[in-house]
Amino acid sequence: MQFKVPQFLDIEDKIFGPFTFREFVYLAGGAGLCFVLYRLLGIMWGSIPIVVIAGFSLALTFYRPNNKPFINMVAAGFNFLLQSKLYIWKRRTKEPNEDTLKTTEISKQTQMLQNAARLGGNKLRDLAWSLDVLDLNKHQNTGS
Repeated sequence: MQFKVPQFLDIEDKIFGPFTFREFVYLAGGAGLCFVLYRLLGIMWGSIPIVVIAGFSLALTFYRPNNKPFINMVAAGFNFLLQSKLYIWKRRTKEPNEDTLKTTEISKQTQMLQNAARLGGNKLRDLAWSLDVLDLNKHQNTGS
C-alpha cells in the first residue's frame, strides 16, 4: 500500500494573482493606510508618511533578505529592542601602546645583533660544527 506524501509544504498558495494572501494583505493594508493619510493630511503634509508606509509595505511584500520574508527580520529587530540585555565587563591588562612596542622591537633587534656578534670570525665553520653536533646527537638517540 502506497501513500502520497505532500511536497513543498513551506510554499504558500498564490490566491490573488501573483500574490499570496499574506502579501496581498501587506499591499492592501499599506495602500489603505496611505489613502487614509492622504485624506486626513492632504498631499502636502502627508507625502512623507505616505512614502514611508508605502516603502515599508512594498518591503514586506517583495524584499526577501537571505531568501526569508522581511517580516522575520522586523520581528527579530523588535525582539532585540524589547528583550533585556546582559552586558559583561571584563577587566583587561594594560594594552601596549606604540612606544612600548617600539622599545621591545628595538630590544629584540639589539639581542639578535649581540647573538650574531658572539659567533666569532668564521661563522660558516661554527654553523657547520653546530649542524654536525646536532646530527650526531640525532643518530645517537635513534641508535640506542
